[in-house]
Amino acid sequence: MVAAARALAALGLVAAFGHVSARHGDRMLITPAIDLAQATEDALLEIPLDSTVLPATAPGEAWIHLAVYQARPHVHAVARAIPESAFAAGAVASRSIPPLHGQAAMLGEAVPVHDDARLIRSADIAAPAARTLGDADALVLRGNGAVTTGSTPGHAVARMCLLDAACRVHLATRHAGTPRPLTSEEIAGWRAAAPPLLDRLWAHLRRPDGARAVPIATVTDE
Repeated sequence: MVAAARALAALGLVAAFGHVSARHGDRMLITPAIDLAQATEDALLEIPLDSTVLPATAPGEAWIHLAVYQARPHVHAVARAIPESAFAAGAVASRSIPPLHGQAAMLGEAVPVHDDARLIRSADIAAPAARTLGDADALVLRGNGAVTTGSTPGHAVARMCLLDAACRVHLATRHAGTPRPLTSEEIAGWRAAAPPLLDRLWAHLRRPDGARAVPIATVTDE
């Protein structure tokens, strides 16, 4: 979790805000409300999954982590970040962002956009966001960043990196012409191959110099 938190910070996908969590039995471990570049193992918080009150040092939006774990028993890690690309894509996408390249398919058949820009600082606001996520592995929060899931914190962070790229590609194609989304067969093939590919991407990101590198080809709007 500490490596995942620091990788998010090194990627520039969080600033003063953002958090990473992992399921731990009937509880979750989560980074406190600090700069993720300063995350340490000793600072991690343990919160029951059925909590109705958050510890004072917990991130105010820890509720979205709890809501996802309650709704998705097979999710074992959640990353919450604020990519600028997600702000832009969430402002122009209607309900979802389709995968336009293979690696984006590892986020789901499409990335849903939750149409509520409020801070997720209550269970009542978090529950609808978790429902919008559905079975996808990534969620864009209009005006409020993004959430990704994984079997490990590393996978959740790898998907956040892929989501940032997917949003940038989505924005670029709006200027280039009519987008051509992947077919259902293409998406299924990429999703079947996802676990080892996420392992490789996470291994790259956790290197001291990896999180500062661009992990996939980028597209600009020039």
